[in-house]
Amino acid sequence: MAEPLVATYSLCACDLEAGQWGVVTQSRFLAVGAIVPWAEPGVGAIATQSFANARYGSNGLGLLRAGHSAEEVVELLTAADADREQRQLGVVDAVGGAATFTGSGCHAWAGGRTGFGFAAQGNILVSEATVAALAATFEATAGKPLAERLLLALEEAETAGGDRRGRQSAAILVVERDGGYAGLSDAVVDLRVDEHPEPIEELRRIFAIHERLFGKTPREDWIPVDDELGGELQEHLARLDFENLEDWGAVENLEERIAGTDAIDPVVLEALRTAT
Repeated sequence: MAEPLVATYSLCACDLEAGQWGVVTQSRFLAVGAIVPWAEPGVGAIATQSFANARYGSNGLGLLRAGHSAEEVVELLTAADADREQRQLGVVDAVGGAATFTGSGCHAWAGGRTGFGFAAQGNILVSEATVAALAATFEATAGKPLAERLLLALEEAETAGGDRRGRQSAAILVVERDGGYAGLSDAVVDLRVDEHPEPIEELRRIFAIHERLFGKTPREDWIPVDDELGGELQEHLARLDFENLEDWGAVENLEERIAGTDAIDPVVLEALRTAT
């Protein structure tokens, strides 16, 4: 039985300074995020698509973990696969090395591009411009957070043409050792739009919510709580029937942005003012 045809475009990338690896993807395929993106902090990132072999994800990470380079992983995975000419694969390793593979049996337009720290690829695309936009946007946005660079690249790739069959799902995965919720998860961002007429726009909307709840404002940008602001906070909390900011923040899923009483994250302050 043939594997599902995950006709899509994707970008695997890393930010070595931040210790992050990630994948972003969009497709005219249900729940692309369940198949294409794979990543492990300190190890690498993988996208497996076309007549997707999902084992490329888990097995590929295992090979990266064992010390193989991105190019070696592509060679080892495809050499062992009799259906390799129907596969498409992108890999970024622990040191920013990248490789991409497009089998001769992938439907046109199909191909990929690599550079330091990224591998961009796609199949059944309107044209090569989609993959070119992934690569160019990623390179042009150096200095921004990895998740933002991935989303910007996805948006530009869609503008350049995207999947010639249309749109259905999109996903983003970014990992960092202990960089996720409460420092007890490696998933900094793990969001999926499984079925939507405008999946990239919906992914961006959900990402904005994610950043509001789980993003990090530098401590130096927090607002000192003086007597006047402290009184205002207590007034807001009293109207909402809460005794302290921590209890209210837990209900609003903002607990990751609350630490102590001497200063307040401006995101939390805005949310509290809006709530009353």
